[in-house]
Amino acid sequence: MGRRGRAGAGWALALALSLLVGCSASDDSGGTESAAGRPAGDAAAGGAADAPAGRAAVGAAGEPGSAGAGAPDLRVDQRAIVYTGTLRVQVDDVDGSARKGVDAAARRAVAAATAAGGFVGGDQRRGVDADAEAELELRVPAARFTGFVEELAAYGRQQHREVRTQDVTEETVDLDARIATQRARVDSARRLLSRATSIGDLVSLENEVARREADLASLEARKRRLADLTALSTVTVTFVGGEAATPDEPTGTGFLVGLRAGWQAFVASMGVLATVLGALLPWLLALGVPVLLVLAVRRRWRRRAATTAGGPPASGGPHSAGSATDASPPVPSARSAP
Repeated sequence: MGRRGRAGAGWALALALSLLVGCSASDDSGGTESAAGRPAGDAAAGGAADAPAGRAAVGAAGEPGSAGAGAPDLRVDQRAIVYTGTLRVQVDDVDGSARKGVDAAARRAVAAATAAGGFVGGDQRRGVDADAEAELELRVPAARFTGFVEELAAYGRQQHREVRTQDVTEETVDLDARIATQRARVDSARRLLSRATSIGDLVSLENEVARREADLASLEARKRRLADLTALSTVTVTFVGGEAATPDEPTGTGFLVGLRAGWQAFVASMGVLATVLGALLPWLLALGVPVLLVLAVRRRWRRRAATTAGGPPASGGPHSAGSATDASPPVPSARSAP
């Protein structure tokens, strides 16, 4: 081929490349125009289709419990509450004996506590017959507390009831956080101890680990104590005989109430004074009688000594008579008449 043929082939190749570029550009512009020329209704439908998904996501994020899934559940049935009850129940005598009636009621209460899943924390019996009493400290599960108290009150005639509650939820949550923090401190101290290179560092780190472990053990013991108090409630019940009197509980104000309180205080003071005098009487007899004897002997001795030293002069004799005469005052002479 000549120079003119090679030039024609080059122009033909350039024309083909320009045609290919123009076709691709027209395809891109057509796609853009089709997207831009989409009706407004279709675009709105697409936006409306996307909107519910967004609102659903926001609603899911705003649901209670989704954002605060790690927060403690502080509902009433999930709170840590310590229940404590005190009862005084008067039971009937058995075979005419108050002691037998009190013992029978105590046995029933122990059996009921054991059946409820609890145990006896204390048992104290006092009195002979008419004044017989049985005081029991019973531990029962918290879920059975109310029913158990009602059951004990049905054993006889209830004279006194007192129920107390203590909410320890915040203290429990605080202890959990402190225990977690203290465990992390113990772990970090142990890691440092494993990398100690000198004797001084080893000793100081061992002391620090021991101190942190002791603090952790104290916190865990408090947590176990709270868990025990919340899991098992305490009921203190006192059973008395059928002839036992109801304890006096003066309430209100007034002259009679004040008089009763003043008389009780006076009787109590006299009792204390009599007790003190009874305690001092042996000492007074042991020390006071010898002291009184010594004082009496000393007083008699002083009286005898004074009598011997300054006795009265002997009577009789002319000198004594003359002196007595001379000592008499002169009698004035009678005056003669003029």
